Formats: sequence, C-alpha cells, structure tokens
Amino acid sequence: MNVRSIVLPAAIALCIGTAPALARGPNGGPVVPDPALLSPEESATLLWMREEEKLARDVYVALDAEWNLVVLERIAASEQRHFDALGDKIERYGLTDPALPGAGVFSVEELQALYDDLVNAGLASSAEALVIGATIEDLDILDLLHALEETTQPDLTRTYENLLEGSKNHLRAFVRELRLLGLDYEPQYIDPLLFDAIVGV
Repeated sequence: MNVRSIVLPAAIALCIGTAPALARGPNGGPVVPDPALLSPEESATLLWMREEEKLARDVYVALDAEWNLVVLERIAASEQRHFDALGDKIERYGLTDPALPGAGVFSVEELQALYDDLVNAGLASSAEALVIGATIEDLDILDLLHALEETTQPDLTRTYENLLEGSKNHLRAFVRELRLLGLDYEPQYIDPLLFDAIVGV
C-alpha cells in the first residue's frame, strides 16, 4: 500500500548577503571572515542548506506537537544540531544568515508556503506525518549530494558528509515506522537504487 506523495520544489532562490560577523580564532583573537573563499554557488548552497535544516526541524516540531511520535521528537533534535553546524559555517565564511528566529517563519515566500503545506499535510494523520518526514529527508539527501559535488572547501565537505549520514539515518527511521504500519514510501528525489541501498528492500 502506498501513501500519497508530497512533492516539494527542487530549488528556491535565496538572496545572498555578505555582512560579516566576527568570529574568534584559536587564540581568542578576532578572525575576519572572507566570503570570497566561496564561489557564489557554494555560498547559495550553504545558505539554502541552512534554511532546509530549519524547515525540517520546524516541520518536525510542529507535527510532533500534534502526534507525539518519538521518531519526530528525536529527529527534530538532530535537525537542530544540523542547523547549528551550518550556522557555524555561515559565520565562518562571513555570510548573512537567512534563517529567521521564529519557528515556522521564513523570509522567502515560497519557503513559507512550503512549510505551511507540509505541516497541513502532516496534520491529516500520523501516517502522513511520517510520509512528510521521509519526503523531507529524501530531498535533503539529494541536495546534500549536490552540495558535496559543488564544494571545494574541506570543512564544508566534512559538514555535508556528516549531514548526509544523518539524513540517511532519518530516512531509514521514517521508512521503518511506515513499514510497521504496512505502508511503503517511494522515493521522489533520489535514485530508487540509492534509496534501496540506504533503507534496504
């Protein structure tokens, strides 16, 4: 039995700012961040991934408030760590953080609409909430694979690799919960062979 799919936009344009925020070096002295270290594509991807992690976290928190599912609570906490890791990189490279402080609040209209649609769909049933989770992680894996192909910065590569492994674990968890209900999730973004390799047949 298949659960209804939720299709997400594959890309959302974000405005890139370069207002620096001073970080601290290993000796406590100021480090002037250098946005020029990143290509425009790397900068845009880093900012998008930050927003994507906020989207995931905020959707899971909202759905957990309705359904009180352990898997949502646990993965929301993991998404917070992902969100923080990307925030550190944004500061490191002197980019302007696009993430707004309020839960479920986004500066990009399309992203706001996407959040609203995902939460509304996930409120239909606990099974739909699990489908939403699997869909978000499906897209997140695709975006992280693209981010890894794009960057030449070793620290970004390490961060994206860590996030990718986390998203694979999250996808496994959501698919496992759906299978316990006798439901299947069909990948919408990543290759089916990669999906099978991640979650098992």
